[in-house]
Amino acid sequence: MDRSDPAVPVIGVGGDLAYATAAPLRAEVDRLLAGRPATLVLDFADLLFLDSTGLSVIVHAWREGQQVGTRIELRAVPRFLETILDLTGVTGLLDRAPVDDRTGPPATGSAASA
Repeated sequence: MDRSDPAVPVIGVGGDLAYATAAPLRAEVDRLLAGRPATLVLDFADLLFLDSTGLSVIVHAWREGQQVGTRIELRAVPRFLETILDLTGVTGLLDRAPVDDRTGPPATGSAASA
């Protein structure tokens, strides 16, 4: 089944995502988020290793996505990465809907009536 959608960019992440290899992924995330897609997919089907720098790229993608209204979706997450995301609380971040700055902040407090 072909799940490709030209409106949903997918970045394949394989091998080691570590200090020496994280910069190109971060640059590609930034490049794609500049186009403000509704969703950006990070596909980890071929990921073998992740260190704290690699984890920081995932958090960076989420943070930048929040700012531009893009949902970050992780696909084909290996068990070890799932465990790391859960232990560090990143899973909870990724579950949050992005802020849509076009609609303004959510209403707070009660509305006053005249």
